[in-house]
Amino acid sequence: MSAILLDQAKQQLQAWLDANIAVSQGQAYSMGTSNGNRSLTRANSSEILKQIDYWENKIKELESQAKGKSRNRIYHGVPRDF
Repeated sequence: MSAILLDQAKQQLQAWLDANIAVSQGQAYSMGTSNGNRSLTRANSSEILKQIDYWENKIKELESQAKGKSRNRIYHGVPRDF
């Protein structure tokens, strides 16, 4: 089982999307993290976008794993000389 569940990843993505909206409107945004509260401002917009990309990709990865379509596949073959 994955360390990050799909529901958790979706919650994280939504939190970063909310932060992006607030910061784009000139407001500061605070979110709770494992290390305490964190305040984001317009100066953090590139970091916010990186986090949105990360969580979107993580959700795609978890959804494909749930469907049995793992991203990394290993194929075995035996070379033969005819």
